[in-house]
Amino acid sequence: MSEEKTVLLTQDAYDKLKDELAHREGQYREEITKRIAAARAEGDLSENGGYQAAREEQARNEGRINELTVKLRNAKIVEAPKAGKVGNGSVVTLELAGREMTYVLGSRDIKVATEYDVISPESPIGAAILGANAGDTVSYAAPNGREISVLIKEAKPLG
Repeated sequence: MSEEKTVLLTQDAYDKLKDELAHREGQYREEITKRIAAARAEGDLSENGGYQAAREEQARNEGRINELTVKLRNAKIVEAPKAGKVGNGSVVTLELAGREMTYVLGSRDIKVATEYDVISPESPIGAAILGANAGDTVSYAAPNGREISVLIKEAKPLG
């Protein structure tokens, strides 16, 4: 059995995932069950596309329910560091190759709580900026081995 990994979430991301789980376990599960029953009433299940589609949707929903249950069980709520310091849950504005880009540093599950793209702290660029301060220039090794410099223009807490 594989070891379950801690999922770092902001409070807002945790709440949104919890709301999604409640919806999928309640109303959405009931809707799918009604579609299956209606399609089953049509007769021959072997050639019933509506029945097959509803069963596939049921399987996807149950899979997502299991995924959300595990994530929420293993969630650790993180509080982003104060403005100027880069940490999990920080909104970071970077200058990279002359282009300015804004990201959130954290797990991809934080994406539900923000319109920004997310950088994982385990990625090369995420590891390089984690713990740095606004105004710092850090570097990381790209997949091709080239050293890339990044200027941290701004860091602020998400939310």
